[in-house]
Amino acid sequence: MKELLRSNDPVLLSYVSALLTEENIDFIVADLNMSVLEGSIGALPRRVLVASDRLAHARQILSGAGIGHVISDDA
Repeated sequence: MKELLRSNDPVLLSYVSALLTEENIDFIVADLNMSVLEGSIGALPRRVLVASDRLAHARQILSGAGIGHVISDDA
């Protein structure tokens, strides 16, 4: 699994999840339960991870949706 993006914006994460689901790209949103440690303030970013062989396609989908700027640089 490779990191596609990192964000603490729940709306963005929901949108990305919908885009990836629509394209049948399996993904994991990691660090969802970190809110227990941080006190539910949303300060710690969540990571969206996709399979290595689907990363390029996932990046293309986000770029096509106009949110390519949120893609992790190291992806």
